[in-house]
Amino acid sequence: MNPVKKLLSYRYAEIIFDLGYEFVKKYIDYKSRTKDQLEQALRSGKQNIVEGVSVGFTSKSSEIKLLGVSKGSFEEAQSDFEDYLRVNNLETYLKTDPKVTKFRQQAYQLSNLNNLSSLGYLIEKPKLPGNPQDDANFLLTLCHIVTFLLDKQIKASIAKFEKEGGISEKLRADRIKYLKSLK
Repeated sequence: MNPVKKLLSYRYAEIIFDLGYEFVKKYIDYKSRTKDQLEQALRSGKQNIVEGVSVGFTSKSSEIKLLGVSKGSFEEAQSDFEDYLRVNNLETYLKTDPKVTKFRQQAYQLSNLNNLSSLGYLIEKPKLPGNPQDDANFLLTLCHIVTFLLDKQIKASIAKFEKEGGISEKLRADRIKYLKSLK
């Protein structure tokens, strides 16, 4: 299994991606610019986690940058879901709303490592609640969670970079050490 699939931020990103595409097909005019923009934001959010973590082994600064792009993409999607609710005169639930608590519990269950197959696929598939207001609020809740997780992941990567440095610094130090050993 690809190690990125074990990351909580990635599992949330995958759930948002799948449900977001379903939401777009169901509620957004297929000819609209919003459709393309939202789909691209969802894809970018998920794929930049994969790319960021993958390059993180050789470039912490690239990892941090790509995780930041991912976070920005999910913030863009979040704004689109907020806009959808507003322009359609639908309620945006407060974070204290019992429905939001239920959405968080459902998301936790879906994103749990126990819900991953040995190949890293979700066993229980995510489902939209079934009406435009709940669907948009569920996705909004998921976007809030993933941006929070990405913020923590970025801060952890920055702290690790500050403490350990990057691969260029390590290679330079190894090269200096090697050259000194030749003398």
